[in-house]
Amino acid sequence: MSIADDARFWNRSARKYAGGRISDETGYARTLERTLALLKPDDRVLELGCGTGTTAIRLAGGVKNYLATDISTDMIAIAQERKHAAGSLTNLVFSMATVETLVPDPAQFNAVLGFNYLHLVRDLPGTLQHIHSLLAAQGLLITKTPCVGDMNPLIRLVLPAMRAIGKAPYAGIFTATELSRHMTAGGFDILATEFHATKGNDKRPYIVARKR
Repeated sequence: MSIADDARFWNRSARKYAGGRISDETGYARTLERTLALLKPDDRVLELGCGTGTTAIRLAGGVKNYLATDISTDMIAIAQERKHAAGSLTNLVFSMATVETLVPDPAQFNAVLGFNYLHLVRDLPGTLQHIHSLLAAQGLLITKTPCVGDMNPLIRLVLPAMRAIGKAPYAGIFTATELSRHMTAGGFDILATEFHATKGNDKRPYIVARKR
């Protein structure tokens, strides 16, 4: 499968994804609260892999500018619908893009967010390099990502088979320790690693890292 295949997968899944419920509302609320505490009113924020825009709509009001991007045109279309329904979020822009297509400029981002995102990229070191280039000095990378390498080994066997028949997108396999190592090698200092889930055995570390 290619990146184009992944985009088609998320386009097919967009409406079903939009209709799904958040499985752990309390854990999600904790992530939002923690993130809002890290963001400042004058911040320019980039969210990668924004999906149907739920998180962007809840966070955008606390910052100056918020650009939310996704690989899926159908996900972005739903996000636009939700923004229109929410009203008054003039500082929030949704755009179909990947981190590789974004060009650094003098007014760089103060924070880059990636929730349930980094495990879906095909080149983790390259992605982190691009994020690093988009951040202003001392900018923050805030992420919460499933670490498949820490999960049940059966998942690692099932994923390739599901990808082969178009039932799953690409998913990288790494542990939380390996993810932290990649981030450090990519020019970030890790400030905090937390676990916000209130159900089950949490394998999605919430990591706050600062551009070095």
